[in-house]
Amino acid sequence: MTSNERPLSPFLHYRWQYTNTLSILHRLTGVFMTLGLVLVVYWLAAAAAGEENYDLALDLLRMPFIKFVWFTWLLSFYYHFLNGIRHLFWDIGLGFERRVARTTGWLVFISSIALTVLTWMCISVRLYASDNGAFL
Repeated sequence: MTSNERPLSPFLHYRWQYTNTLSILHRLTGVFMTLGLVLVVYWLAAAAAGEENYDLALDLLRMPFIKFVWFTWLLSFYYHFLNGIRHLFWDIGLGFERRVARTTGWLVFISSIALTVLTWMCISVRLYASDNGAFL
């Protein structure tokens, strides 16, 4: 038996594809959204606990790092949501063709970025325009 007859491990001849990246991003955004809900629950609990607790929470939520977490949480939400719709179409048998799958993958990726920026801008403008201040 020669060494040529032995099968290779899959990782030795497997080519990375864009669908791998989209699938991994879908899973990671789901995990990140779950972790990001801790901030949302904290914010809501502080609002329910009274004005003093809410003011303390707003001080924390105004920190630049937390703003970055909010932004990436919003990006994760949009990506996961739009990619979930893409998966629903796959569940009914649509969009499996290579060209369509690639196009919808890019569409999900670009749309999630655009919707995140648009939402962030709308929230920022609305909250900065209000008299009572904003956490953003």
